[in-house]
Amino acid sequence: MIDEALEPGVQAASPTRSLGRFLTDVLVVAERNLISYARVPETLYFSSIQPVMFVLLFRYVFGGAIAVPGHSYVDFLIPGIFVQTVAFGSIGTAVGLAEDLRKGFIERFRSLPMARSAVLAGRTIADLCRNILVVIIITVVGTLVGFRVHTSPLAFVGAVGVLLLFAYALSWGFSVVGMIAPNAEAAQLMAFPLLFPLTFASSAFVPVQSMPSWLRGFASNQPISVIVDAVRALSLGGPTSGVVLRAVLWSLAILAIVVPLSVRRFRRMV
Repeated sequence: MIDEALEPGVQAASPTRSLGRFLTDVLVVAERNLISYARVPETLYFSSIQPVMFVLLFRYVFGGAIAVPGHSYVDFLIPGIFVQTVAFGSIGTAVGLAEDLRKGFIERFRSLPMARSAVLAGRTIADLCRNILVVIIITVVGTLVGFRVHTSPLAFVGAVGVLLLFAYALSWGFSVVGMIAPNAEAAQLMAFPLLFPLTFASSAFVPVQSMPSWLRGFASNQPISVIVDAVRALSLGGPTSGVVLRAVLWSLAILAIVVPLSVRRFRRMV
């Protein structure tokens, strides 16, 4: 993924120096994107208020009608909200990248002696930082409405790690959408149909056992459900090793597929 943008005739740097330059470029681009979030706080506000509304809606409107064996509904719900939040938040990568392309920011990077793929890595890392903030907010709101961790603080940190790895993989996936879309509005419209079926036909909000048999197999094995089940196991207890391994493998598989696709598409564009 490391690719140097050197002037003609300039001798290539050593691998160690190349890696150092790449990491520096990534941090610079990530900082630029984080500063843009600070300058437009509405972006963080609305990306945070939506999951809060989902928590309140499902907790107090639908929660009384949904039975979950072995757990209170709020404990069952919050891990699903975590995954839904980072999944929908990853659409911001597509929207932000499409907006940068439309405004010509990417063209400016071409004139700089920097690794081209650092633009993508910096964008996804900035979005990962945004997801960390949103996860903290949802944890606080969930605690206020009754959510409790029934395992240990260390296990819950592991749950957050699984969650953020999945969020990072999705950000790389939606970077491809951002480069395909003609503008930010189209990027958002293209991304939502990909996530809606996966999010709501999953174990995020209801047990998959309550679904029709023809849907149950898909809902049990698709990535959103696998990640939700892993976060739920690490937060509430129960067998963890198998489901956590499946969750990590799903995230790594997504990364292995979409990172080369994203970098290849970006190189063709710039």
